[in-house]
Amino acid sequence: MLPHCSLLLMLCVARLISTSSALPFEQRGFWDFAMDSMDSLDSGGMMAMMRDEEGGSGREEIPPPHTPTCPFGCQCHLRVVQCSDLGLTEVPKNIPLDTKFLDLQNNRIPELKENDFKGLTNLYGLSLRNNIISKVHPRTFVPLKRMQKLYFSKNLLTTVPQNLPASLVEIRIHENRIKKVAAGAFAGLGNMNCIEMGANPIQNSGFEPGAFKGLKLNYLRISESKLTGVPKDLPDSLNELHLDHNQIQAVELEDLRRYKNLHRLGLGYNHIRNIENGSLSFLPMLRELHLDNNRLTRVPRGLPDMKYLQVVYLHSNAIDQVAVDDFCPRGFGMKRTFYNGISLFSNPVHYWEVEPAAFRCVGNRLAIQFGNYKK
Repeated sequence: MLPHCSLLLMLCVARLISTSSALPFEQRGFWDFAMDSMDSLDSGGMMAMMRDEEGGSGREEIPPPHTPTCPFGCQCHLRVVQCSDLGLTEVPKNIPLDTKFLDLQNNRIPELKENDFKGLTNLYGLSLRNNIISKVHPRTFVPLKRMQKLYFSKNLLTTVPQNLPASLVEIRIHENRIKKVAAGAFAGLGNMNCIEMGANPIQNSGFEPGAFKGLKLNYLRISESKLTGVPKDLPDSLNELHLDHNQIQAVELEDLRRYKNLHRLGLGYNHIRNIENGSLSFLPMLRELHLDNNRLTRVPRGLPDMKYLQVVYLHSNAIDQVAVDDFCPRGFGMKRTFYNGISLFSNPVHYWEVEPAAFRCVGNRLAIQFGNYKK
């Protein structure tokens, strides 16, 4: 009996030593996490896997042909392709055909070629802001049948690009080098609503007759340019016209005749000394008038007759008096809306020299802004 017990004890000790000599698990790579599942494979499955690997038949996951790709370095999400700030010198290839908005701003693209946007028929908005584009092929925008917004500011354009899409609603081409807008430059753009073209070195003579023909604009800005007068033949549909930061000397009687739909007129930061009597009578719907930072010596005539006028900026001029009827009509109920903003600060007129009745049609006394005049 004893020999049998000794033999059994020796076998147990040997088994214990064999088990305890196994090394602890050491992860050598990502696929080590799959070791447990590998143990569950039978020998047939393992051999089949080995044969696959040796034969090179292991399959990679290849995206189906219809899956859109994203240009290198860009980010693509929900049909928005963002390729800004990459130092690009040309429009990227392989832009997904279902792209709705393409952002190419803050790059170094010098020109747009004929096929740069080929196939992008679903594009809604395109931003080319802050590049060095000076040349645009006449057929660059032909494929963009549905584009509505084009942001082209801070480039080196000298003319308005040709053959813009008829679907275009808004174009921003400010801060370029445009000196001329040819007749028919915006032809066929019946859906256009907004043009921002300030900060271009354009003079009044740069607008050829018919430059804006056919447009039904609501908004137009030609600020920070070299205008010496209100441009002629702008669209008569305008609700907002901004001509700030120019060199306009005066507003003549016929300058505003076409713009009966204007709600907001910006003429601040010019050299205006005179607004001809009757000029403002052509603006019956005007709500807001900016004449600040000019050289006016008196309040423009005609303000009391503007029934809907609510805001008048006249600060930073040379106005030295305010008459009792300069702002408000004499008759009761002739003005449909009260003023909610009149700025007169930085003028030589003193508030204690102005009769309180001069502001009888102002809704709140806080709406009147006077201040100290500093020469």
